[in-house]
Amino acid sequence: MFKGSMPALVTPFRNGELDLDTLRELVKWQIQEGSHGLVPVGTTGESPTLSHEEHETVVEEVVRAADNHIPVIAGAGSNNTSEAIRFVQHAAKVGAQGVLVVTPYYNKPTQEGLIEHFIALHECAEIPIIIYNIPGRSAVDMTPQTMGKLAELPRIVGVKDATASLERVCETRTSCGQDFIQISGEDATAHGFNAQGGIGCISVTANVAPALSSKMQEACLANDYEKALQIQDQLMPLHKAIFVEPGLVGVKYAMSKLNLCSAEVRLPLVPLSDAAKAKVDAAMASAGLI
Repeated sequence: MFKGSMPALVTPFRNGELDLDTLRELVKWQIQEGSHGLVPVGTTGESPTLSHEEHETVVEEVVRAADNHIPVIAGAGSNNTSEAIRFVQHAAKVGAQGVLVVTPYYNKPTQEGLIEHFIALHECAEIPIIIYNIPGRSAVDMTPQTMGKLAELPRIVGVKDATASLERVCETRTSCGQDFIQISGEDATAHGFNAQGGIGCISVTANVAPALSSKMQEACLANDYEKALQIQDQLMPLHKAIFVEPGLVGVKYAMSKLNLCSAEVRLPLVPLSDAAKAKVDAAMASAGLI
């Protein structure tokens, strides 16, 4: 259903407002470059600083522009269950193929609270759900055992795992079964994640290097890990440089170098420092992008 390279799509701005024309062009470019799916309005899409109306507009525009050529997994997470229900239902209404739902952040629910949250979302709409487990940001870690209970529900189909723990792939497979989709949320460990049994990456780097990212994932899916490693080595300096400062700021700067979109971000994020820009420039040159 969902596999390969799926950019965690940036949300382009111009003078503080959504730049929808550029957003549509980015979707078309990603399809042309070989991306296997798109994930709008996640953290890389600056969901924390989008209004609810902007969030829903971005999802609708991406679904329309993708036109069923590749699947769209819409970000739909919140630490307020009723708010997440709104986003899940909207994504289903406008034709997204799935939703990405982060574990509720800041309020730190128990494992039982996580189960009840995801059951409520599962029951609110007929759309596949990917769990987004990122304890470094949400301050709560969904255990493989908890995920196994949720995997029994027909529309909870997989996980975006951003724990950076490669052993977690095997633990999750044991708890959730062979058919449970495991997608990496960490570009730098995506190759190893696939070797352990993953089948893709929701990638920040793929915003600026979609062709290389998709080729790396396709090599993994074909069990050609030698070829995949060569591409991963080519991309590794870029994976690292983008995250010297917040990743979406780094990748928007890199995209601006290719005239793909503005580097503009919303407060509390600020533009990339000159030192970080130099590192991104060098990494882009190393990857053959400039």
